[in-house]
Amino acid sequence: MADTTARALTLLNLLQSHRHWPASELAERMGVHVRTVRRDVERLRDLGYRIDAAPGVLGGYRLEAGAAMPPLLLTDEEAVTIAIGLRMAATGRLRRGAESALSVLAKLEQVLPPPLRRRVKALAPPLQRPPAAGGEVSSEVLTDLALACRDRERVRLAYRRPNGGQEPRRVEPHTLVPVGGDWYLVCWDLDRRDWRTYRVDRLTGLEPLRVGFAARPLSPERIDELVAVARTWGPRAEDATAVIDMPFERFQAEFGDWAQGAAPDGPDRTRWPVGGASARDIAYGLSWIPAGTAYRVELAEPERAELQALLHGMLAALDR
Repeated sequence: MADTTARALTLLNLLQSHRHWPASELAERMGVHVRTVRRDVERLRDLGYRIDAAPGVLGGYRLEAGAAMPPLLLTDEEAVTIAIGLRMAATGRLRRGAESALSVLAKLEQVLPPPLRRRVKALAPPLQRPPAAGGEVSSEVLTDLALACRDRERVRLAYRRPNGGQEPRRVEPHTLVPVGGDWYLVCWDLDRRDWRTYRVDRLTGLEPLRVGFAARPLSPERIDELVAVARTWGPRAEDATAVIDMPFERFQAEFGDWAQGAAPDGPDRTRWPVGGASARDIAYGLSWIPAGTAYRVELAEPERAELQALLHGMLAALDR
């Protein structure tokens, strides 16, 4: 009996960790025959879990929402996140654990009965960013993206570019990163064949493609760099363009992810947009151009005068 119960709990945990499992893969992970998996599925159904079965070679099992809320198996990290989140919610602050909290939300949404889901949608406010930033982030979109990251499932995004244009994207989601009130999706762009980072509040549509993919290695340091590039590059309140005496291919090789937005300007020069919320941001961006590299800056007034005054003040301070 103990082995049967332990096996059923193992099966339940597997079903909660992915949206769909082939029967053969479940049997292999549990070290049992497919017939045993079938019997354990029936035991879980008797306990109130609604498990959908798909026939055929590619068939398998999927945990569905039922008429009543069944018990969930949570990982240690998720259990800690719930405990911390409840305490922090009581004081109106939650400073850490956003990724784990989203994992718990995805697990709950997967099995939440429709009546409870409607209550959550009615009572819970949208995930908002600070008032100084842009619009709201749909909790449904975040949940779908979290599931796609977890299940390694390709999705099609309808993405609103900063200039207002719409652009479709086919991506392999890797992870969601919350920074400064914004959510960023780090993913492999199938059309560009490279890593890309998209701000979730700019998504106007999301379509799961029901196609799996093999995970690509990506270090935490690389994720941080991709998000940093996404947060600093792009049209801002003030924009400058650096025309650099460097061939475009060499510029791309030296600047890596920071070369986003750059374009060739003849065979020997590269045009690189440097945006920022102020002249200080523009000065910081220009400081990354390698020493000894000749370039000129295109910047309209009055921002040009503001940048000149800032730099003259710094030079004067160094002379003193």
